[in-house]
Amino acid sequence: MTNIYDELRSAIYSVWHRRWLALGVAWGLCLMGWLVVAMVPNSYESKARIYVQLDDVLSEQMGLGHGDTKNNIDRVRQTLTSAVNLEKVIRGTPIGEGITSPKQMEGAVLSLGKKIKVESDEANLFSITASYGDSSNSDAANAKIAQAVVQRLIDIFREENLTGNRGQMSTSLTFLDQQLAQRQKDLESAEQKRLAFEAQNPSLAGGAGAGLQKLEASRTELRGIDADLAAAQSSYAAINGQMAGTPRTIAGAGPVGGARGAFNDAQAQLNSLRARGLTENHPDVIAARNQVAALRGAAAAEGNGGGAGTPNPAYSSLESIRAERAANVQSLSARRASMQQEISSITAQQFSNPESAAEYQRITRDYDVMKEQYDKLLHDREELKIRGSVDTQQNAVKFQVIDPPTTPRSPVAPNRPLLLFFVLFMGLGAGAAAAFAVGQLRSTFATTGRLEQAMGLPVLGAISQTLTDAGRAMRRKRMKLFYAASGALGGLFVILLTIEFIQRGMVA
Repeated sequence: MTNIYDELRSAIYSVWHRRWLALGVAWGLCLMGWLVVAMVPNSYESKARIYVQLDDVLSEQMGLGHGDTKNNIDRVRQTLTSAVNLEKVIRGTPIGEGITSPKQMEGAVLSLGKKIKVESDEANLFSITASYGDSSNSDAANAKIAQAVVQRLIDIFREENLTGNRGQMSTSLTFLDQQLAQRQKDLESAEQKRLAFEAQNPSLAGGAGAGLQKLEASRTELRGIDADLAAAQSSYAAINGQMAGTPRTIAGAGPVGGARGAFNDAQAQLNSLRARGLTENHPDVIAARNQVAALRGAAAAEGNGGGAGTPNPAYSSLESIRAERAANVQSLSARRASMQQEISSITAQQFSNPESAAEYQRITRDYDVMKEQYDKLLHDREELKIRGSVDTQQNAVKFQVIDPPTTPRSPVAPNRPLLLFFVLFMGLGAGAAAAFAVGQLRSTFATTGRLEQAMGLPVLGAISQTLTDAGRAMRRKRMKLFYAASGALGGLFVILLTIEFIQRGMVA
């Protein structure tokens, strides 16, 4: 601990003994450092925030959705600091004054691009920040230029989203109109060609596709006729079976007429069961057949004694129904024959001239393709017109400047007070280091301890410095000069700080 204390005392004594050297080095470094700091221009920063409204019901209904609009906003935000837009900013602000050559403009664009930041704070909120500093301008002029740069960027942001979209919409409509005019000419030519071919080949009008459709429709109709004919024939057979079990006449009243009538009823019931499709082994058929057999003898014994029979009205009604169903079967059969003949005729036409049919199919296909393209272009143009009207009149993207470009009150760079203090600190430190280094190079001993270490011999004593009155007066004079020079260095530091704050106040 004693050695450290001695070394510290030795270092302080060495610096103090050469204090004029330390003060001179400090003065020199401080003057150079402060001059360099004074030459660094102040940079002033201006900032603005913009709110972009993306939500609009009518725009979303017409296809201008939130995603499309946001993509356009992001595109403009990313290209806002492009060389073209930065050149617009330079020419629209005092920065462009004095720029006469493309090389100067290129350098100004590169320098300005490093000083501008466009950031997205939230989904719909953007911030634009620009800083500017030029040693040839005053601080107030630099602050105004920074504010003008931000304002010009806001104007470009608005133009890119409004007038830029309208110009793009107009260009797209012009292109679609040109394409529609060309497609219309091609479509009219193809239609004239098709009409001429149909006039030369009337049998192929409608094309092979239409013939196939007509053939398929005829076959479908034929299948329906076959189903109706089968149902009509079944109904006709059923009415025949029902008539077979119905007597033509009804026996007259008499003492024995009841047996004859019962026999006829049993016979009619048996015929009805057989007409329904029941087999001979069915219990109902067996029972009816036994009943007929039991009544046959009584009916034969009764004979015609019951008197002459009267016409059966049920049988007459069945006869009219059978006639109607027979006519229906005949009509369906005639329709079936006619449809078969039509199918044969269509099939013969399809294979009579295959080359012409193929040519007509090719012409029709080309016409259909051109018509489809024309309709699609027409639909796209009308949709684009509506979207353009919505984008122009409804103004789907609405801008609102939340925070206008701020007027800088103080520079953001450099931090001149801190730099001035840092230069002063480094100057004093460098002066002390220079004095200490010179002391180390000299072969002198500041303390008796260091002398004992160097010589290896004990030191019996040390003689203090003794000054005369003239020497003490000279020392006091030199100390006053040293203190005055040191105070002047500190005073110069305070003056520089005062000037810096006064300049900031003048900008504000």
